[in-house]
Amino acid sequence: MNWLLLRGLAREKAHWGEFGERLSRARPGDAVFMQDLPGTGELYRERSPSSVAEIRHWVQAATTHLPRPLGLIGMSLGGMVAIDWAFSRPADLAGVVLIGTSTALSRPWDRMKPANWFRVIRLLASGNQARREREILRLTSNRPVHEALEASWVAIQRQHPVSRANVMRQLYAAARFEAPSRCPDVPGLLLVSTADRLVDYRCTQQLALAWGWPQALHFTAGHDLVLDDPDWVVDQICGSLQPSYGPSRWQL
Repeated sequence: MNWLLLRGLAREKAHWGEFGERLSRARPGDAVFMQDLPGTGELYRERSPSSVAEIRHWVQAATTHLPRPLGLIGMSLGGMVAIDWAFSRPADLAGVVLIGTSTALSRPWDRMKPANWFRVIRLLASGNQARREREILRLTSNRPVHEALEASWVAIQRQHPVSRANVMRQLYAAARFEAPSRCPDVPGLLLVSTADRLVDYRCTQQLALAWGWPQALHFTAGHDLVLDDPDWVVDQICGSLQPSYGPSRWQL
């Protein structure tokens, strides 16, 4: 199995932390790959597309060297890209795991809680990279933020600075993203925390209701589930995998 990990808004491969290694240890026969979205990480000089479909097309083209089918793990905006992929080219995929992802099936004030709207706008307007990363950590994580973690996130941003223009284009793409109410022809698993302070967890429940995909709820982690409890995420994925559809697909 080849896994492809896609991160969220203004985040990059480095923000997965140790998650990829933990997944590799849990499934030693699998290969784990990560891909930056255009405008982030090693691609920070690229202009981010302003639609999820364009981002998805870019990611597909950048990963043609990876043998199909892939297991996609998408978080937040990365999850939207995974959803769009599942509808556009389902034969590419063995399955999809979505973490804290929302779509237009949910209300706008659930997709980002109103209390955070002005806070996020203020963060985007700030030219202070260190302050912005500290605030993002405090908004997306519910665990104590240690100085070493904070320093590493600041270092990531300084090495690959995401422009405010690219963040706005990604926000615009996420806000406009719509997913069909019918289920894609791909097995899926939904993961979310009820304590997410950025996005209402009921967005995930709405997807589970519409598509019939199984969901697992965490009760203390923040929006960044792979930061707050990576072992729980790995356990949910590995515990849900069941051979199906022959050797190349699974049933979740």
